[in-house]
Amino acid sequence: MAKYQLLVVSNPVAGKEDEYNNWYDKQHLGDVIAMDGYTAAKRYTVTHLMGDQPAGTYAAIYEMETDDPMAAFASLGKAMEAGTMYISPAMDPVKVSIQLLTPIEG
Repeated sequence: MAKYQLLVVSNPVAGKEDEYNNWYDKQHLGDVIAMDGYTAAKRYTVTHLMGDQPAGTYAAIYEMETDDPMAAFASLGKAMEAGTMYISPAMDPVKVSIQLLTPIEG
């Protein structure tokens, strides 16, 4: 199986930062890594250094091990639609950026 990383940059809704961080740390990371294809997760704060302003102030990097990263990503959306993965209303749904990181084999 190939290894990938999923980078998610997001923000809390104004005034809901504690609720957002509590949900992300205590529920959401575990919910994601319980899904097929996800093996680990870690959160970061984003510090802008150069270039365009980033989409958010927090980032999460999910490690993936799968032969089909797009299917693994799609499974998250299906879980959200089915109501089996809770997304806190404390997360700003407008300011989210998601990228799949594919290793460069050299």
